[in-house]
Amino acid sequence: IFSLLRRSLSIFSSSSGGIPFLSMTSAHAAGRGPEVPAVSLNDGHTMPALGLGVYQSQPGQETYRAVLSALRLGYTHVDTAAVYGNEKDVGEAVRASGVPRERLFITTKLWNSEQGYESALAACRASLARLGMTYVDLYLIHAPVAGKRQDSWRALEQLKREGLARSIGVSNYGIHHLQELLQSCTIRPAVNQIEVHPFLTQVPLVAFCQSQGILVQAYSPLARAQRMGDPGLVRVAQRVGRSAAQVMLRWALQRGMVVLPKTVREERLRENLAVWDFELGPGEVAALDQLNSDLVTGCDPTKWP
Repeated sequence: IFSLLRRSLSIFSSSSGGIPFLSMTSAHAAGRGPEVPAVSLNDGHTMPALGLGVYQSQPGQETYRAVLSALRLGYTHVDTAAVYGNEKDVGEAVRASGVPRERLFITTKLWNSEQGYESALAACRASLARLGMTYVDLYLIHAPVAGKRQDSWRALEQLKREGLARSIGVSNYGIHHLQELLQSCTIRPAVNQIEVHPFLTQVPLVAFCQSQGILVQAYSPLARAQRMGDPGLVRVAQRVGRSAAQVMLRWALQRGMVVLPKTVREERLRENLAVWDFELGPGEVAALDQLNSDLVTGCDPTKWP
C-alpha cells in the first residue's frame, strides 16, 4: 500500500493543478485506517488533506461518537463551527480519544452575527472555551458579511498574533471578496473553504485561490449524496473499482483541494479515508469535470455583495 501511495502522490505536482503533499501524519496503528498526507499552507503550517466535517451532525452524542470514531480510525482533522452547536462535543471527543492535541488539526468558524472587530475577538475566545482548547489550528470567517468582514479580518489577524488561531482564513468567499481582502490585509488568508464537487467545479474561483497561494478546502465534496447515482460518476467508479464517494473525494484531492466529507457512520468514515491507494487517470478526471452543472446544495454566499 505504501508503494502505491507514493506513486499516487506524484500526481499532486503534475499538470492537474494539484499541490504537493509534504508528509505523513501520526504513526499507523493496528485497526486504524490509512494515514493522511499533509499539505502546506502559505503561513508555514501544515494541514491534513482530508478531514471530518461535522456540519448538521447533531449536538451531543451523535457528534461525540462520530468524532471519537474518526480519531480512533486515524483522522486527525476535524472541522466545526460556532453555528453548528457542536464545538463542545468535538472537544470532549478529542480529549476522550487520547490523541495528543498537537497531533490534531481543529478548525472552527466565526458566525455572521458575531462579525466585527471586538465581537470576533470575543467569539473566538467563546469557541475555544466550548472546545476546551487554548488554540485552534484554523479559524475562519464563515461567510463574507458586507460592512463587517474587513473588521472581522483585522480581528483574525490579531488572534493569530496572540496564538489563539495558528492559521486564519475565510469561507464562502468569491473572487471579488478575496480581491477586496487582499488589497487591505496584513496577513493573507491561508484558506478559502467553499462548496466544491464534480457537479460544482468552481473552476474560476479555485484557479484564483491557487494563483494567490490560498488553499481551497472543499466542503460538501460528496454533493450531500444528491448525485451518487449519476451515470457518468458511476461509470468512473466502476472503471476504477471504487465507490462513487471515493471517486468524488479523489477528484477533489487530485485537483489540489483538501476535502471535508461529513458522516456519522463508522463504515462511511472508513470508506472516505480509503482514498490513498488509487488514482484517477487524466481521462477519468476529465470525465468527472464534465459533470459540472453548477449544483449548489445549500446557499451560495460567494455571490453576496
